[in-house]
Amino acid sequence: MEKLTISTGDKFAIAKVVEHATLPVRANPFDAGLDVSSCEDATVPARGRAIIDTGIAIQFPHDCYARIAPRSGLAAKSGLDVGAGVIDYGYTNRIKVILFNHTDTDYLVKSGDRIAQIIFEKIYTPSPIDEVPYNEILSFAFSDTTRGMSGFGSTGVSTPTSEPNSPIAIEKLKSN
Repeated sequence: MEKLTISTGDKFAIAKVVEHATLPVRANPFDAGLDVSSCEDATVPARGRAIIDTGIAIQFPHDCYARIAPRSGLAAKSGLDVGAGVIDYGYTNRIKVILFNHTDTDYLVKSGDRIAQIIFEKIYTPSPIDEVPYNEILSFAFSDTTRGMSGFGSTGVSTPTSEPNSPIAIEKLKSN
């Protein structure tokens, strides 16, 4: 497979690497993502995964990254999800999508099917990143945030009864 280089500077550009590839499009003018299509017929096995070629390459500004995200309809109706999905500025090869099938039935992808969406997001890439002792991280957790060391599920599922940054909430967190 040859590596494709697109020299566009700091603008957005999309190229077909495969002649019959479908260029990404927005279904609606204000959608965050552009729908990405397969350029091949493939099967995503039941309870398995497949890597699907889109036949396109992209270029975008250096202060962005592209994220391949699931399409909500495919997730809700067909049990398909997207894995991995971060495309860095320096990647210029063909875009491929990792599809996971969470059902007990194989999913057939046809060339031209919209299988995911691509979203361009701004990033902050600090350099250098300073190494600090862990206790500095811990002291930050209790000075500037109410979350602190709390992880998965720490905010619950019901609507909070008090403001998260209120003095009562901060004291409660510190006492835990």
